[in-house]
Amino acid sequence: MALLHLLITALFPIHVGLGLLLPTTTRADLFKCLTITIMSISCSLKHYAQIWRLPDMLEIEGILSQLDKRVQSTAEHQYYRNTLQKQVNRLTGCIYSSYTFVYGLSVPVAILILLTDPPKLLYEAYVPFDWQTGGLPYYGIFIYQYICILVKAFVGLTNDIYTPLTLCNIAGHMHLFSIRMSHLGYRKIPENQTYQQLRLYFEDYRLLMRMVKLTRKIISPVQLVQILFCGISMCIIVSQMAFYEMDTTVLAFNVVLLAVVCVQIFPSCYFASVVTERMDQLPYAVFSSNWYEQSRRYRQNVVTFTQLTLRLTDDPFMAGGLIVINLDTFFATVKMAYSLFAVISQVKMN
Repeated sequence: MALLHLLITALFPIHVGLGLLLPTTTRADLFKCLTITIMSISCSLKHYAQIWRLPDMLEIEGILSQLDKRVQSTAEHQYYRNTLQKQVNRLTGCIYSSYTFVYGLSVPVAILILLTDPPKLLYEAYVPFDWQTGGLPYYGIFIYQYICILVKAFVGLTNDIYTPLTLCNIAGHMHLFSIRMSHLGYRKIPENQTYQQLRLYFEDYRLLMRMVKLTRKIISPVQLVQILFCGISMCIIVSQMAFYEMDTTVLAFNVVLLAVVCVQIFPSCYFASVVTERMDQLPYAVFSSNWYEQSRRYRQNVVTFTQLTLRLTDDPFMAGGLIVINLDTFFATVKMAYSLFAVISQVKMN
């Protein structure tokens, strides 16, 4: 298992990256190798960053199971079933579909390349032995490249789905907490019971904040790599499509690849913005409860708690402590790719 991990995660980017230095590499192959090298390095870095935080990911899973059990009222159950679960299913379905499409597209492409004469590899890369004569050496390195691409795509799927899925759950449970908190104090029960409910809700809030803190630690390096490498990849793909002639198959592949790169970054930025919006709504939910008819001790606790919730938006989700993760960042990444594209086009015209 360790050998397989080394051959695919660590050596494949080196194997393809060295292909950029080969004198036989054509201009089309150069762009192709550069794109896959960047995406492979990005995938490996994100994979190692998430493996490093595996204990935190397991803790988040435990917190989510606890918060799921706290869903009680009819309004909470309706939101949980009709909104949160549907969002999660829609998100996973969209990402799974995009990767399934890429997987399906890779099969006929691999077969077409395999049937070409003279023999060609999926990607022009450095190989320490002569594979161009065909036979076992050629098929061995071809299968190695194809398996690496499939495994990289699967690892990329796990990398890309974790951040938006976790942020989606955080946003959903924050809204559920807001529903729970806004209804507090209106039932005709003894004040001591209402106060005990308030203490339980404080515990729910503590779990939410613990999950937010762990999520920040996990996604910060992952999203920094994601944003930087997605911008560079988009620039390279668009430059290749704009300046170099290519047949219909290669053009279609690049369009799909560009869409996949956008899919990688958009869900995380979108759900990070949703979480920020839910954080903004928490103080209003607390203030909507029937706190003003309760005891002095109860009111003091609620006022203090409201002050805590007001500070949440002062600490947004960050990528590497440098870039705020939200929809503005997604559009900024697209603009960054366009800016790099404009620089390349200007250099080419001069």
